[in-house]
Amino acid sequence: MTRTSWTAALAALVLGSGGLAATAAEPAETLANTAHLDFLLDHASPAGEPGHTTYRLAEEPELTFPWTYADARAGGTFERIGGGRLDPATGHWSQGAYNADDVSRAAVVYLRHWQQTGSSASRESAYELLRSLAYLQTASGPDAGNVVLWIQPDGTLNPSAEPVELPDPSDSGPSYWLARTIWAFGEGYAAFEAADPAFAGFLRDRLRLAVDAVDRQVLTRYGEYTVADGLRVPSWLIVDGADATAEAVLGLAAYVEAAPSDAAAADALRKLAEGVAAMGGGDPDAWPYGAVLPWAQSRSMWHAWGSQMPASLAAASTALGAPALLRPAVLDSARFVPTLLTAGGADNGWMPTPTERVQIAYGVDSRLQSLLAVGAAADRPGFDQLAGLTAAWYFGANAAGSPMYDPATGVTYDGVAADGTINRNSGAESTIHGQLSMLALDAHPEVRARAAGLTDVEARDGLRLVEAEAATSTTGTVRAPDAAWTGESLWSGSLLALDTGDTATFDLGPSDLPRLVEPVSWLPLGGSARSVWTASGRSIGALEHRVGAQGLTAIPGALLPLPLRRPVPAGASSVSVTASRGAVELDALLVRPDVSRLALAGDGGARAELLHSAAATPRRVAVDGPGTVRVYDDAGRLQTTRELTGRTTITLRPGGFAVVG
Repeated sequence: MTRTSWTAALAALVLGSGGLAATAAEPAETLANTAHLDFLLDHASPAGEPGHTTYRLAEEPELTFPWTYADARAGGTFERIGGGRLDPATGHWSQGAYNADDVSRAAVVYLRHWQQTGSSASRESAYELLRSLAYLQTASGPDAGNVVLWIQPDGTLNPSAEPVELPDPSDSGPSYWLARTIWAFGEGYAAFEAADPAFAGFLRDRLRLAVDAVDRQVLTRYGEYTVADGLRVPSWLIVDGADATAEAVLGLAAYVEAAPSDAAAADALRKLAEGVAAMGGGDPDAWPYGAVLPWAQSRSMWHAWGSQMPASLAAASTALGAPALLRPAVLDSARFVPTLLTAGGADNGWMPTPTERVQIAYGVDSRLQSLLAVGAAADRPGFDQLAGLTAAWYFGANAAGSPMYDPATGVTYDGVAADGTINRNSGAESTIHGQLSMLALDAHPEVRARAAGLTDVEARDGLRLVEAEAATSTTGTVRAPDAAWTGESLWSGSLLALDTGDTATFDLGPSDLPRLVEPVSWLPLGGSARSVWTASGRSIGALEHRVGAQGLTAIPGALLPLPLRRPVPAGASSVSVTASRGAVELDALLVRPDVSRLALAGDGGARAELLHSAAATPRRVAVDGPGTVRVYDDAGRLQTTRELTGRTTITLRPGGFAVVG
């Protein structure tokens, strides 16, 4: 998924009206099952186009590709389809039948499945998909190393698809599909190095060709920084994305571990990983709560899909012997992930409010992979516990309360909406990331057992949204923004405009806990507006509504949450604001209890609870047994372990979390 196709992707994820309830089989000892991904695979015999060839093409002219989509049909069957409109006369789709993103990631599935299980069938599928991916790579000319995204069923390349993807033509510059090609070639080399040295040598050459493209198109800016609405950001990320760059880093890390003498690859790995790391390390006590941001062109967006930035930093840290790369990954895992889980899980987008709440396997898998990788690299077993809570999404701990993965068939559904509606299609991306998750769980049996046993969301009390237009009283004006999408963020609905002297009051509902409030407002470049906030007649902070230099973002100004200095006291049910100077435009309030909770349950008395502190001082909280409670600090280091028989109290450090179960 690319940001240029964000609107189309959201449209594709609009979920239909229900359907038959999922009835997945009981989780087997081995969860990974490539059957549905096998079903998606098809063949093409390209006639050959200038600059495009692959390993043993003359001897083995048939190439293997996964269909992009699989639409649900009656009786639990699926129809394989391509992207865009089908021209019945030519058999071509306006995009294509198969795409490089899915080819590369499917290759990674089969590589890992082969390495983990010894499956000869998966080895063969990995070999064929890597050959096919190499055919999509432009091997000569000014665009050498770049990759064509789409190919038709008859093997005709479609470098300029409809709707347009950037870059256009798709091999004319750096791209997500170039990054994912590096991922697949890197893991492919590591897997085939001993098993098939000749093929591994071919993959090494193609990897180097791809890295050369990154060197001349991206890394010429290594060490340069720019700004995004006042935030310092690196200039040497692939398509300005830490998310895209992270997937290239995964492949380079695998390659460098297998070929440590390749100094050029190690240099590219180090530079790209440093760029990803530079997108993290922010204030964990305010939005985005320590997360590594995915896109240098926006300081107002985080999305779950493709959010393997922490996983990539863990891999690079290990491959390069560079522990400093782990620091932002640990912060993301220890501080942001508990905030995300207690708020609702791996949402498609917080932009900056959590309004794009569709959840897909790509997002859940990215979070799961990151937790497991960072936990192993940093020796933080507590992240495995968070990984189990994250992966429970596949088995029913989601908005639908229904399994999203069936181990009997290998089907992973395409998404679930906040209202619980399931998209029961099962295209390549969801299938691929479902299998990557299952392989990861199979490799971590304790995490697998925890995740598969937790099938219901019993309770959740975390970050939530209060819309500004829902003010219970105001002298301001409610109106629609000029456009919902600003070019770098998304208004959650209407806005509340306050002129100097205008006031508004917002109902937060009852709570016996203190709560932290972050008003989300439009911050103009060099603005001078100011607002004053109160709760129960006491000041909780004043905000200056302005932002720094525009830099590389789409427009001057930013839609951002601003933290108030003091929490709303326990028992207070509302907050009020006065615009003390200038025009204030409010989108919403982000409201967090100072201790958030998530409780999951399952059959046979299975139960787990996550508690996360956002308080500035240690907090005593009650927990219920039976079970084991493990308490961690704000970096995920274990502090105490206690066996519970009934109710007791524990102490959470500021920013720390605990898991009961």
